[in-house]
Amino acid sequence: MVATRLDEIDRMILAELQADGRMTNVELAKRVGISAPPCLRRVRTLEESGLIRGYHAEVNSRELGFEVQVFAMVGLESQAEAELSAFEERCREWPLVRECHMLNGEVDFILKCVAPDLSSFQQFLTGELLTTPNVASVKTSLVIRGAKDEPGVPFDVLEERMSRTA
Repeated sequence: MVATRLDEIDRMILAELQADGRMTNVELAKRVGISAPPCLRRVRTLEESGLIRGYHAEVNSRELGFEVQVFAMVGLESQAEAELSAFEERCREWPLVRECHMLNGEVDFILKCVAPDLSSFQQFLTGELLTTPNVASVKTSLVIRGAKDEPGVPFDVLEERMSRTA
């Protein structure tokens, strides 16, 4: 497990940056209790190792005019690796699809989609998704409201787990 190779300072850096990726290196260093130069080296090492994949602004989709959020559960006719990969690649090309996850169970994929309005989503659904080769079924659920949307991982759970194994 990668977390066991990280020391407490690295885990604190990750937790702080996950909560606020815009803070300065000086502020980050102060929060984790080290000086700025080694803090910056640690952050760069975490980035190079792939543990930090990027920094993003959390935008308000509704305020930007994307009023509709839909989860689409997609069943494929074939689950051969080439077919799964082809579907994933197609999902990367669709701007309305913001997340794509392959699942184990009744459906093969779940897609998180956003659209300006129902008409735009319906055009995507009937003109793109349903006409994609190998798509056997699509069930959609319109999001009424969100109750929680936390990015990343729960570092308090990780720290608790690390303290039990130490």
